[in-house]
Amino acid sequence: MSDIVSTSAACVGDCVEVNGLPGRPARRGEIVELLGAGEHRHFRVHWDDQHESLLFPTEGATVVHTAAAAAAHGARR
Repeated sequence: MSDIVSTSAACVGDCVEVNGLPGRPARRGEIVELLGAGEHRHFRVHWDDQHESLLFPTEGATVVHTAAAAAAHGARR
């Protein structure tokens, strides 16, 4: 089970999907680290093509909250 959540509610282990530029496919990855706070939240993402980068989410970025990430996040509280 998964839910789409705002980027401010993202957890490590959630998936992020980013719309591609015109003519390019969308990208998908897993959030491996949360960085920043509040309006300056950004993530370290391990992308499906096996590289990592920092993502500063804007329009076109969707966080998919997975059940596994939610369980892990709940266990840390």
